[in-house]
Amino acid sequence: QVQLVESGGGLVEPGGSLRLSCAASGNIISSETMGWYRQAPGKQRALVAQISRGGSTNYADSVAGRFTISRDSAKDTVYLQMNSLKLEDTAVYYCNADIWSSSPYGLKNYWGQGTQVTVSS
Repeated sequence: QVQLVESGGGLVEPGGSLRLSCAASGNIISSETMGWYRQAPGKQRALVAQISRGGSTNYADSVAGRFTISRDSAKDTVYLQMNSLKLEDTAVYYCNADIWSSSPYGLKNYWGQGTQVTVSS
């Protein structure tokens, strides 16, 4: 079984910074594309950023230039550095990853439990 555990959420003032981390654990052969999604109250969950195993990145237009996604493939961990945070960045942030698992064997998509990010003055 594979689990994704997020950390690093919290309360920050507008213009501030936070760094989210997501560590995958379990029967992992390799982690493939990893990313972050967010869901604000009353809205659908939406992609924030993704990073491939090779390091290619993709960002939502609303965060490009402010957020940076990175990964440590040896640790099956993905990070999201969030700078210049705005009120509209307030949401629950979810980690997502495609992971090859040895038990049960196969490639499967996994979600973390979510971490709250609140931007407020």
